[in-house]
Amino acid sequence: MTMPNDPGNPENTDHESMTPNEAEAAAERAAEADEEPEIDPSLEADLEQALADVADVDVESGAEADAEPTEPTEPSVEDQLAERTEDLQRLTAEYTNYRRRTQRERDAAVTSTKAQVLSQFLPLLDDLELARQHGDLEEGPLKAFADKLLATVKSQKLEAFAAEGDDFDPEIHEAVQDLSDGEDQVVGTVLRRGYRVGDRLVRTAMVIIAGRESE
Repeated sequence: MTMPNDPGNPENTDHESMTPNEAEAAAERAAEADEEPEIDPSLEADLEQALADVADVDVESGAEADAEPTEPTEPSVEDQLAERTEDLQRLTAEYTNYRRRTQRERDAAVTSTKAQVLSQFLPLLDDLELARQHGDLEEGPLKAFADKLLATVKSQKLEAFAAEGDDFDPEIHEAVQDLSDGEDQVVGTVLRRGYRVGDRLVRTAMVIIAGRESE
């Protein structure tokens, strides 16, 4: 080790003792050492892109974690009860309509059969009507027979129609002669009474048409 020429000089014995210029230069070097090193712009762009990708991955991972898996859920008890109630109401309505339809068909069949059977009694009723016009039903055995027969057919809802003065209806009246002179036509003479069971026509009435003024 080489000794300084002047060992007593503070500059040679105290290394911390320096000139103001040297101190200022040393301070600048220390400041430059404390500053952050400069980064290459291309490296900085790559770093920012990497940080952005990491942030996107974190966001997607969080969204996937928050999203619950979609699984088919069973209907609640209230929904099942409402569905069963609707099915029951539909079946009840269909059954009610079926009963009404079958009842109408049954009534129509009964009425048709009844009309066919009662139509066999119409010649007897015509003879009794002629006997009544001649006064043969006022008393005696024939009157008792007529009363019983008329009561029987009436219990089966067989009704007679057509009387002098009734409005002429071509649907239920069969005209054999027209003595009217206008559109206001009525039944002038009943040649044969008509019969029906309820709304079902069994036989039309045979009549002679007359005008209402000449009734």
